[in-house]
Amino acid sequence: MEKKRIQIFDTTLRDGEQVPGCKLNTKEKIKIAKRLEALGVDVIEAGFPTSSPGDYQSVQEICRSVSKTAVCALSRAVEKDIEIAGQALQYAKRPRIHTGIGTSNCHIRYKFNSTPDKIIERAIHAVKYAKRFVEDVEFYAEDAGRTENEFLAKVCENVIKYGATVINIPDTTGFCLPEEYGDKIRFLKENVKGIHKIKLSTHCHNDLGLATANSLSGIMNGAEQVECTINGIGERAGNTSLEEIVMIIKQNSHLNLFTNINTKLISSTSHLVSECTGMRVQANKAIVGINAFSHSSGIHQDGVIKKRETYESINPEDVGIDQSSIVLTARSGRAALAYRCKKLGHFLNKNSLDLVYSIFLKYADEKKEITDRELKTILKKANLNANNKILHTPNNRRINVV
Repeated sequence: MEKKRIQIFDTTLRDGEQVPGCKLNTKEKIKIAKRLEALGVDVIEAGFPTSSPGDYQSVQEICRSVSKTAVCALSRAVEKDIEIAGQALQYAKRPRIHTGIGTSNCHIRYKFNSTPDKIIERAIHAVKYAKRFVEDVEFYAEDAGRTENEFLAKVCENVIKYGATVINIPDTTGFCLPEEYGDKIRFLKENVKGIHKIKLSTHCHNDLGLATANSLSGIMNGAEQVECTINGIGERAGNTSLEEIVMIIKQNSHLNLFTNINTKLISSTSHLVSECTGMRVQANKAIVGINAFSHSSGIHQDGVIKKRETYESINPEDVGIDQSSIVLTARSGRAALAYRCKKLGHFLNKNSLDLVYSIFLKYADEKKEITDRELKTILKKANLNANNKILHTPNNRRINVV
């Protein structure tokens, strides 16, 4: 069976930048946009042009700076928003307007003080108006996660009729469970007239830690695009993490899916976004956290040294990391100590290793981690000479180091 391509829609520069304190200037946005294009994303959501003159300028300059990747601008279902988005995209080689409106009962009643019929009217008008500026119009049904499936299907059918090319089904509040979200996508695929004409897109938030799982469930049930961010940054608890969904697809060939992402650029792209936004990546973050390929447990270290796959399902080189890290702590064993000593040019036999290990444990119990500098001090304390021989042990026995 032929593999199905999943398009990657990156919203780091729009939804990702909405994190408090995560303000990017135009120069930084262009730098990240160029990297996203090199990474291989299909669509870059460059910003929300009507929100500020600076965002308008950034979207415009990104359009000038990228050539292969589609550039998308967000708008509300408001004519002025759509018009400004269209103007900001005028230099894009492949422009897309992303417009939409809330569809859940909560949004209809409390946000818009409106009715379902009027919401559908506004949705239709937004899509029709956006088509005046670009051919590629994506419609978002905000809070689709909490929208009744029958009404959501009715909204989708109407915007397809008037020219939407992509329909985004956001789990705006991270409300859905994976099975529920997948069922929602499948319901739309099976019940919306004309659904074959457009792409369904996932846009999941991480309020309950389920953004990636929900996105995966979405594509397993027929969605063809995933909206995500580098490092999973975004409103509140963040968005689906690009690196997570991409590597899940890459590592699980039985899914029969693929993306166009050059995964070897993932790590460097993560660092770039973290540096520009000032948003540090948590140490245990999947794929890109500093601990993702680090091992401090003696049992794990011994296994990884013998064969990496014993405790790693992903080859670090696949995401642009040279090698796994063997971190020396009080939980480390002799295998890890010998490995790190070897890296420093000291090849210890069993007796020598036993001696160095006994000294190492005293240091390790007092520190969180033993650095190379401290390891050299330990080797010196064990009276290791320049020829890699232990001169004297505490019992005055000579031990050769091979």
